[in-house]
Order: sequence, then structure tokens, then C-alpha cells
Amino acid sequence: MSSKLILAIETSCDETSAAVIENGNRMLSNIVASQVKSHQRFGGVVPEIASRHHVEQITLIIEEAMREADVTYEELDAVAVTEGPGLVGALLIGVNAAKAVAFAHQIPLIAVNHIKGHIFANQLVNEMKYPLLSLVVSGGHTELIYMDNPGSYEIIGETRDDAAGEAYDKIGRVIGVPYPGGKHIDEMAHKGKDTYHFPRAMIKEDNYDFSFSGLKSAFINTVHNAKQKNEVLNDENLAASFQAAVVDVLVDKTIRAVKEKQAKQLVLAGGVAANKGLREALTQAVKNEAEGVELLIPPLDLCGDNAAMIGAAAFVQLEKGEFADYTLNGRPGLSV
Repeated sequence: MSSKLILAIETSCDETSAAVIENGNRMLSNIVASQVKSHQRFGGVVPEIASRHHVEQITLIIEEAMREADVTYEELDAVAVTEGPGLVGALLIGVNAAKAVAFAHQIPLIAVNHIKGHIFANQLVNEMKYPLLSLVVSGGHTELIYMDNPGSYEIIGETRDDAAGEAYDKIGRVIGVPYPGGKHIDEMAHKGKDTYHFPRAMIKEDNYDFSFSGLKSAFINTVHNAKQKNEVLNDENLAASFQAAVVDVLVDKTIRAVKEKQAKQLVLAGGVAANKGLREALTQAVKNEAEGVELLIPPLDLCGDNAAMIGAAAFVQLEKGEFADYTLNGRPGLSV
């Protein structure tokens, strides 16, 4: 197969990223400029600030990605960009940068769904085999997606309210750890024990949907009630109890879905895929309950938002000739 090169751009939230991907599975570069420190004092991402940072960074990041990959624009087969879901102002910066590159160098433009990108981050590490099931867990999404080929996506389960990552950040603020809270809660959970036994919502129901708003409320109520009584709670045990409730539901429903769908692979994807507790529990559950199923977990640097995953997903569309035109716009509410 002749080499095909894609310049990929990702600006859906608070990371400005550009990458050059060869044949959908090899990273020639993957540059990520994080904005975490800018948003930390606000306890979450401020859309206007995120957009301003993208404007400042986008040209520099693209140039660095091209330079590190040591390729010219004439060698590119396409430029790919995240069209959604995400923050509309942030998306527009990447989309317009990609359209400018495509127009200036007369190369095809590919619009990529951010969630599909997270799934295909795994393709950069191991070959994805079908049919497969993907557990997508991030700040904005918690979904189980079944794929019987590289271009088909069937959502068989999703959150009915809050995403798992959103719940982590919210309870992180309640405990008082810095944003983003997920990493800190995960670290604390490994030092504590599940002593508070928070609810495992919908774990016994005959579907693959999730719900985390009740768990979030139970956690907040426990903390507030203790404060009113001047009781001192163990933060590490609180974190461990919260994480156990999240992980138990995610793993239980995922393993059930893998077996019902007779998937060859289980693919973990999204920012919360970096969670050590989830990675460990899923690994153990597959080993104990889903013999013969291969588990793919991306390395930590490919769990968060990055352009390499967008390039990997875009390669499938390049092969099928699925291109966008210059009317391409940011689509913040885009679904799989």
C-alpha cells in the first residue's frame, strides 16, 4: 500500500493539537498545547478563554506538527479536522484553520466526529478487529458503541444524564482538589476504601444505559450533611467509594454487552480511559469473565484530546472518499 498522509487538527475543547498520520496507524507527529493552567482557577473550562488560546496557538501548532513529521503540504493526501461535538467557539478555530490549509494547497478536507477519534486512538497502538465494542468515557460522554466494521457505529448504551468525567470534576470541586478533578480523585481512591457504599445506579436494569446524577447527589449530600453535624469525613475513602460506584457500573454493563454482542475486541476510549482504577478493573473483568476477548487500552498520552486520534479516524473516511466542502462548520451537538 502506498503511503497516505493526513494532517489532522483538533480544537474541540481546551487542547490545541495538530498531527501528521501515515496510513491511519502511524504517528509522524502529534503536538498538543494544553490550556489546563489557564482554566484551573475557574474550576472548569471557560469557552471564551479556550477560543482565544486556540487562536493564539493554532498556526504555531500546525507548523510544529509539519516540521516534526518532516513533510511538506504537497505530500499531504488530506487535512482532517474535528467538526464536533465540542465547544462551538473552539471548534470553529480548528475548522477554519483546516479549510484554509485545504484551500491554500488544494487538498481534500475531511470532517471527523470527535468521539470516533477517541475510539480510533487505539488504531495507533494495535490493529482494531471487528466486531468490536467500545466503551467511551469522557467529560462529556459515556457511551457503549458497537462496531461490526470500521465505518459503522451503533450506540447500544449511553448516559441518561451526567457523563462519568463530568461527575468526577464536580465531586472534585466538592472535595477541593484542583481542576481537572478526575486524576486527583483516582489517586486518592487508591489510598482509600469503599466505606460509604454509594448507589450503583441502573446496574441491574436490562439495558446498557448509565446514570451518574444520583451518585453525584448522594456524594454531595453525604459531604454537606457531615459538615452540618461538624463530622470529619475521610476524603480518600470518599474518593474510593465514589470511584468504586462509577467503575462497578461501567465494567458490569460493558462486560455484559461484550458477551451479548460476541465482540472480538473491547476498546476503551476517552479522557476517563486514563483512570487507573477503571483500567485495572476492566482488565481483570475481561480476564475473568470474557475469555478470548482482546482488550485495547490506549496509552495515557492518547486518552486525552489530541489530533493523532482524529487523523486515525479520518483515514477510514479517506479510503471511502468521504470528504467535506468549504461550507463545513462547527457542530457542537454532533452525535455518533
